[in-house]
Amino acid sequence: MTEQQLRIDLAATFRLFARLGMHEAVANHFSAAVSADGRKFLLNRKWQHFSTIRASDLIQLDADDPSSLERGVIDPTAWAIHGQLHRRAPHIRVAMHLHPIYATTLSTLADPTIKPIEQNTARYFNRVAVDRDFAGMADSEDEGARLVAMLGDKSRLMMGNHGVMVTAETIGEAFDDMYTLERACQILVNAYATGQPLKIISDAVAEKTARDWEGFRDFSLAHFAEMKRILDREEPDYAD
Repeated sequence: MTEQQLRIDLAATFRLFARLGMHEAVANHFSAAVSADGRKFLLNRKWQHFSTIRASDLIQLDADDPSSLERGVIDPTAWAIHGQLHRRAPHIRVAMHLHPIYATTLSTLADPTIKPIEQNTARYFNRVAVDRDFAGMADSEDEGARLVAMLGDKSRLMMGNHGVMVTAETIGEAFDDMYTLERACQILVNAYATGQPLKIISDAVAEKTARDWEGFRDFSLAHFAEMKRILDREEPDYAD
């Protein structure tokens, strides 16, 4: 995929998550690798609202060159997390970090795991790393490195008392994963709110469901494509 198409697709995700109310004022960041070695990547600039981001607004950075911070165009927390991720895990092509309401709510619980109680929550059975050591703003390279290490061999990180991060091979898959993860957390938080005991799916069924989800790559890509069609009609300037 060309850099221009990556820019267009990444810009679309910002617009879509703003529409979904999953943005955090002018904070939070998404990145997508543009080089074969994964070390050059696109990132949203400092303090630009998701609903205004266009493909041309995204900045290309080099994970080995922190000089962008000196120019004041990149949020230090964005560089700490995404710079270290693309430097230390160059196989990761896309990373999205958000503070969506339900996932963040779950991250504040003593047990922040996404328990399998239906098929959306079961998608994440044993497939989310959990960081329980929140230490304030993730604004240092050491903290970014720690978060990358916590991610380990998983593609999602529940950032305790903070938010969530998902990674993927493509922008479309990352978009669908973040969307479904937040929906799963909403379902679980609502279930907790009833005060009634949860009916948790068995490990065997939860594992089977999660594996079924992993075979639905075309579903994720179709979801993203359909959402982009809405933007093409209603907010076509995202692709500028």
